[in-house]
Amino acid sequence: MGFKTNSDDDEAVSEINVTPLVDVMLVLVIILLVTAPLLTQSVNVALPKTATTTPDTQKQPFQLGIDAQGGITLNKNPIPDLNSLEERLKIELAKNPEMVVHIYADQAINYGKVAELMATVQHAGISKLAFVSVEK
Repeated sequence: MGFKTNSDDDEAVSEINVTPLVDVMLVLVIILLVTAPLLTQSVNVALPKTATTTPDTQKQPFQLGIDAQGGITLNKNPIPDLNSLEERLKIELAKNPEMVVHIYADQAINYGKVAELMATVQHAGISKLAFVSVEK
């Protein structure tokens, strides 16, 4: 520990006193053991039974795709150009103001084409836009 054997030697003691550290750790372990059972208690409630429902297909996000050749599809239906895409999106936005669009862009497509597609979606008034990618 911190004992000096020779009183003439003024050498500094380089050992660490770990007793306070052990005391603090034991107190933390006791606190953990006391509070852990309180965290695992749950409220016993009889939940009501309901019938199963089908998901709302009206609220599904629109799938906007662009392939390597620049062909555009909306929900797997081909769209001839960006102007008709914008018109179609405005019609769909009028039906559902909370419309979400997911963009599926081919990795070989030019970034400029994807930027044009994004600008068209934003010009239509849609602010909820997401990119979809595959996991490697």
